[in-house]
Amino acid sequence: MDSKQQATELTRHLSQCGLVAILRGITPTDVLQYAKILVDEGISIIEVPLNSPDAIKSISILANDLGNDCLIGAGTVLTTIDIDEVESVGGRLIVMPHMDTELIEYAASKNLVVVPGVATPSEAFSALKVGATALKLFPAEQVLAAGLRAWKAILPKHVKVLPVGGITPSNMSEYRQSGASGFGLGSALYRAGIPHSEFAKNAKEFVAEWHRLVRMTDLSR
Repeated sequence: MDSKQQATELTRHLSQCGLVAILRGITPTDVLQYAKILVDEGISIIEVPLNSPDAIKSISILANDLGNDCLIGAGTVLTTIDIDEVESVGGRLIVMPHMDTELIEYAASKNLVVVPGVATPSEAFSALKVGATALKLFPAEQVLAAGLRAWKAILPKHVKVLPVGGITPSNMSEYRQSGASGFGLGSALYRAGIPHSEFAKNAKEFVAEWHRLVRMTDLSR
């Protein structure tokens, strides 16, 4: 799979539902139950941050059970060893909190979908130059929707930017109108120990708002 195929893989999932579920703090015991709720609600991109308990085991469970239909991988990826471990258990998604050209190149060389965190246009262009599949706008609270709009005016048209950090159903609209291709969902979706019913409610609200925004975009064309 070359870089174009990686982008196609990500685009396919984002076109179904442009939401990335970040399950920070999830455990291997619980991960599959929560992931199946996500799938039932239509979310097919699932990230387990590596600072979660036994994260590699959780990623392995998800890859084995849902890997054919979902894009499964890791967040808070900081080293090439992290990338190797994620790949070894079937993870295909590498999400970083920062822009590190060495890690981006390494993940891209393994034909993985790699989404580094960027906070400036310079970081964005540097990440794309070495093979980033898409860009994680992080922290989104710092750049804001107006900043994203300015970025989109200068980035190549095909580049997908996903705001992460402080995203809620109530603020998705402003980012979407500014050019967001999707969103990473953190504590407003999942927190360790959240009841299944509350988690399902959160997921349903995010998905409903996403599809509402997509319909608005389609109508404005």
